[in-house]
Amino acid sequence: MAEWFEEILHPGFRTKLQVDKVLYEGDSEHQKLLLFENAVFGRVLALNNIVQTTERDEFIYHEMLTHVPLFAHGAVRKVLIIGGGDGGMLEETLKHRGIEKVTMVEIDAAVIDFSKQHLRFICNDAFEDERLDLVIADGVDYVETTCERYDVVIVDSTDPVGPGEVLFTERFYTGAKRCLAAGGVLVTQNGVPFFQADELRNTAACLRPLFRDSSCYLAAVPGYTGGVMAFGWATDNVTLRQTPLDRLQERVRASGIETRHYSAEVHAAAFALPPWVSALLERSPQG
Repeated sequence: MAEWFEEILHPGFRTKLQVDKVLYEGDSEHQKLLLFENAVFGRVLALNNIVQTTERDEFIYHEMLTHVPLFAHGAVRKVLIIGGGDGGMLEETLKHRGIEKVTMVEIDAAVIDFSKQHLRFICNDAFEDERLDLVIADGVDYVETTCERYDVVIVDSTDPVGPGEVLFTERFYTGAKRCLAAGGVLVTQNGVPFFQADELRNTAACLRPLFRDSSCYLAAVPGYTGGVMAFGWATDNVTLRQTPLDRLQERVRASGIETRHYSAEVHAAAFALPPWVSALLERSPQG
């Protein structure tokens, strides 16, 4: 009999992945780590029995959460990544030659060590880049106390359970805005709205009073079951979400960055929301 990994994240719905080979299984101070091989997705990383990333589709998630805010901004020098222990977001960010400093705040040092050893297919040598300032700390505490100011803040969190839960609160979003430079952009991982409507609705309710412009954009990531995934967007620069396509195209060409999913055209289209997603952004958490 084949061994199967079963994810029980969404009530009334379960997904299974065949485990062809367990590559690592163990517990850190904060969570349970599991890495296994699957014939469809390649190597699969799960934390606390929830799939975080897979070898075959990680590029979609990491490219969209990184390049959309960076190319929209157009002059990013400093980036703050909250979470992102697998190093994929860091690796994509460092592809931008104009980046001078990336601060990465991860609560679980064991995940960093694990990624360096087992997830080179995602992070490559990003953790060795001299532009990285790695901070092992709670993300909420960091954004409330740092003196640094960042052009882009990327929240690459787990789902709002366990150590990631606090990163979906008004307190955290208020702190995140505090450490944004003028005209900076905050982007967040906001789950699959078909199953996790409250996650997107609650984030929208927190961001709306804090920023002049808040919304979300979408991407389909096969490993995250349930349709398109939502990425929260918030900034006081109301022009960035409507950055003209020709300007995005020129920035992408000038960067020399090669991508597998992101493009200027995909960037622009990602902000076109179906009415049911737009409705989630407009309702109160109790709506």
